[in-house]
Amino acid sequence: MILKACKGYELEKALPNTSEDFFNRSEVTFTEGGSEKTLHVLYVRYFEQLKGNFSPFHEDPVFQFGSKEVFFRDIVALAALVKNPELRNRKRIYVSTEKEFASIFQDLDYEKLKSIAESLENNKGYEL
Repeated sequence: MILKACKGYELEKALPNTSEDFFNRSEVTFTEGGSEKTLHVLYVRYFEQLKGNFSPFHEDPVFQFGSKEVFFRDIVALAALVKNPELRNRKRIYVSTEKEFASIFQDLDYEKLKSIAESLENNKGYEL
């Protein structure tokens, strides 16, 4: 599996009576077996305020490579895929509890995550 890109963004309301603005989406794109796939992780935006409780990250951006900044929301799907490579067979996951969100970052190799993010930011890809 070759990782190609990771990004994240805050959802915005499509209509006045929807709740998208309470959520973030993180994506990681990779190729496997000649086909390109993307894993989407949707989670409650509030969990980012608690990131210091379960990760070494307390501020955004979490990484900076020259002038390129990587925010926490950019690496959530990447962390999930690195932690659990079986997720490559999924298209979307929804993380609805703080405990489930924290488990993505539990026992994660943050130096490896940083090197992967740097490689992706430089458009080099990363073989996982």
